[in-house]
Amino acid sequence: MYDLVGNYGITLVILTLIIKMALYPLYAKQIKSTANMSKIQPKMQEIQRKYANDKEMLNAKMAELYKEENFNPAGGCLPMVVQMIVIFGLFALLRNPIQYLGSSSDMLFAVHSSFLWIADLAQPDKWILPIGAGIATYFSFSMSQSNGAMGATSTPGMGGAEGMMKSMKYTFPVMIVLMARSYPAGLAIYWFFSQVIQIFFNLRFRKIREELKGEKKSRKKGK
Repeated sequence: MYDLVGNYGITLVILTLIIKMALYPLYAKQIKSTANMSKIQPKMQEIQRKYANDKEMLNAKMAELYKEENFNPAGGCLPMVVQMIVIFGLFALLRNPIQYLGSSSDMLFAVHSSFLWIADLAQPDKWILPIGAGIATYFSFSMSQSNGAMGATSTPGMGGAEGMMKSMKYTFPVMIVLMARSYPAGLAIYWFFSQVIQIFFNLRFRKIREELKGEKKSRKKGK
């Protein structure tokens, strides 16, 4: 891809767009699954009341319910796993390009090329990019929570997890800022644009949730 574009920074942006678009169907499926969760909540509450003192049976019955309703509570993990693989790969490449690029002088120079105000993509950008990445992460994370994509949907017995997710809304962006100040700028570029794209995804997912709610109300009126 770099041979076609000729700029490593732009190549990272295009790579980010390709990866996010490839993951879009998984995100959309996750949102639809979460939106339909309200349908099975009464059954979940019943199981939790019935097997409150038997954790093993509770877990077994919950697993059966998820299977019957075709609901995967871990369905949102796959996009994050793919993201982490890409992040670790870019981190390793930008930190030690010789190990992965061999003696290809063109690519070695490309890794250290400049982009916008950044003089060397293999070196950290201390303020502008980290702050931008932190802000983008905050809005992306907040919108994902409101869409129910990150466990924001109220579920009985999940109060502790819900509280942790609310605190992550503030602590995670701060962590991103601190990490982006010490990691290669190329990695921060990937994360920044990834979160910006996710914000637009979340706007679309919000509309999907509203459409699903409208369909649910229409079915109730039809009955």
